[in-house]
Amino acid sequence: MAINAGASAIGLVGPMPSGPGIISNEKIAAIISNIHVPIDTFLLTSETTVQGIFNHYQKAKTTTIQLVDKIEKGGHDQLKKLLPELKIIQVLHVVGEESIEEAMSLMENVDGLLLDSGNPKLKVKELGGTGRIHNWEISRSIVEKSKVPVWLAGGLKPENIQNAIQHVQPYGVDLCSGVRTDGKLDFNKLSLFFKNVNSIRN
Repeated sequence: MAINAGASAIGLVGPMPSGPGIISNEKIAAIISNIHVPIDTFLLTSETTVQGIFNHYQKAKTTTIQLVDKIEKGGHDQLKKLLPELKIIQVLHVVGEESIEEAMSLMENVDGLLLDSGNPKLKVKELGGTGRIHNWEISRSIVEKSKVPVWLAGGLKPENIQNAIQHVQPYGVDLCSGVRTDGKLDFNKLSLFFKNVNSIRN
């Protein structure tokens, strides 16, 4: 459905402490095996150790790993050595001005950043799918300073996507709850989302 609506990449959500869209590793592998077009596949993993991330990837070999939480020190370099063909995208939950400095330190070790609106410090971590918008001024500053592609996420939906793109100027956008109805993907919302995105491109 997402591909037919216009998506260029599919995010496949593995086990998480919270949030929508979680599916089993077996289902992720089945979806990957049925994608026969040049679509990137992102494995969203909440694992924080190199071994845990590596083991998760072995169950669902996507083109990209999206790390939704902070990982152990030196982990990005170790992952690059273990999986040199894999793209690594680090999620950064934008909480304040300090997120700019954090982004600058992360960009040296990853293939891209994804700016989201979760809260990893809660007792039950929020690692995505919150439907909340964060401070786009901070996101824009990160985009302007970044040496790697930056995706924007957090509260994006058909009604605000044009404003978000024009304001932040991200490499790409990522969304989940903003195109769902009763927890499931809604084709009408998806179609309107991509119509609004494409109106900016044109």
